[in-house]
Amino acid sequence: MIFDVIIVGGGAAGFFSAIQIATHNPQLKVVILERGKEVLTKVKVSGGGRCNVTHAEFVPNELVKSYPRGEKELRGPFHTFCSGDTVAFFEGRGVALKIEEDGRMFPESDSSQTIIDCFLAETERLGIKVNTSCGVKNIKELSSENSSWEIETSQGIFQTKKIVISTGSNPKIWNQLAALGHTIVSPVPSLFTFNIKDIRINGLMGLSSPAEVKLIDRKNNPIKLENGQKATAKGPLLITHWGMSGPAILKLSAWGARKLFEQNYQFKIQVNWLPTYNQEEVLSDLKELKTSEAKKLVFNTRPFEIPKRLWFKILEVSGITNLHKWAEINKNQLQQLSQELTEATFDVNGKSTFKEEFVTAGGVDLKEINFKTYESKICKNMFLAGEVINVDAITGGFNFQNAWTGAYIVAKAITEVT
Repeated sequence: MIFDVIIVGGGAAGFFSAIQIATHNPQLKVVILERGKEVLTKVKVSGGGRCNVTHAEFVPNELVKSYPRGEKELRGPFHTFCSGDTVAFFEGRGVALKIEEDGRMFPESDSSQTIIDCFLAETERLGIKVNTSCGVKNIKELSSENSSWEIETSQGIFQTKKIVISTGSNPKIWNQLAALGHTIVSPVPSLFTFNIKDIRINGLMGLSSPAEVKLIDRKNNPIKLENGQKATAKGPLLITHWGMSGPAILKLSAWGARKLFEQNYQFKIQVNWLPTYNQEEVLSDLKELKTSEAKKLVFNTRPFEIPKRLWFKILEVSGITNLHKWAEINKNQLQQLSQELTEATFDVNGKSTFKEEFVTAGGVDLKEINFKTYESKICKNMFLAGEVINVDAITGGFNFQNAWTGAYIVAKAITEVT
């Protein structure tokens, strides 16, 4: 079976590139090969089944800051196809999107099926063939001069002039790409929550509060990222049954993905529940309270904007009971209270997957990709889009935006030279 373009992988990047290719040049014969029985499975479960399509950050130089791996490389591509273009694509096909308070964008229907239906309708309208249960066994370059490709699959042999690899985090495909000469950056998990057992968070499950969180090692040294920066994040922190989650934690899990893997997920975090204060400032305020509120019960006073349950727990672990008045609080208790509020240190022992947002850091080395076309520098007429390359993002719709952008540029490159 001979096609003009073969797309390996029926996920977000695969479908988007197929649709864009067929839209730009309807004459091309395009097929998507998907190893599973169903297509777009990750789209279906993403965002809790609502599909976090993109993020309402429309400035490319700001958008790239959400990518621990790929920040520099994506700047150019985002100037070609950004989140605003994603919105225009879907709304142009009758899928209205909405922006939530934190900037995440979802279909107004709050159902990922709306996105899937849009893609399936487009592939049918454009005559794109979709082969499911079609596992790829081998990818072979037929001719280095003509750079055509032969793909051996469970459904027979396919041939094509141009091939698009959009298989996400698929070790078998990475192995085949390595055999063709690509360098694969070894995959490690990204986007995960921290497993913490500590009496200071017992009974606080479901509580969320703004915080600044720092990664530190077992010897209390700051963990530095690949670029040498200290690993720090601000945002809501959520206490869960197994430890801590929420945007602040997830950001750190993404930025620190490789370093935390090296630590075997045995490390510490330092939490400041009052991100706009440091310990000295808090201690000063507490000393003033000891004088100004001397006769009042400490438990009846909440001088900082943190949840009441969290305040009570911090008082408790600082040795302060509901019978203590401010005048009775000694120097050591004030010191510990200020430290628990701004520099609370917790031991992390392991990680848990964050909902269905399974994201991997790793893939084809970015140095081997021409980001003006997303064509491989190693294999002519081979294009790579989505998570198959070493790009990943924090949670919030950014990983999908990487898929849409890469797929669009792949399609543009293929249709302009074909």
